[in-house]
Amino acid sequence: MTGLDLQMAQKVLAGQPFSALVGARITAFGDGAATLEIDSREELRQQNGFLHGGVLAYAADNALTFAAGTTLGPAVLTGGFSIQYLRPATGATLVARAEVVHTGRRQAVARCDLSVVGQDGAETLCAVAQGTVLSATSS
Repeated sequence: MTGLDLQMAQKVLAGQPFSALVGARITAFGDGAATLEIDSREELRQQNGFLHGGVLAYAADNALTFAAGTTLGPAVLTGGFSIQYLRPATGATLVARAEVVHTGRRQAVARCDLSVVGQDGAETLCAVAQGTVLSATSS
């Protein structure tokens, strides 16, 4: 265990100016998983009215990294990730749920499902991502 909890994760996220800009929040954190949410708003949409792919990529990146932080500790960096967009993201809230698949001594691999929640509460999967997160501590 890393000694981290949801409250600490929320403080770390609040310290990221870009996360504040997009209005991200962590709603679950621990045991190899993390959930990040972003409410949809006009400034986050592209020309066709869908959430911009960059917003989905940001959410995947941060959710993957926070999930890996539950197993590697708080000093982590994204080593790389890929994202596959399945359908346009339309809905009231974007939800990125990441889960660690494997943790080694210095890196973790995680996957993330990105869904949008409609006004009716129904969730629609719109993208999936997978990434490698590296420990930033030297040992």
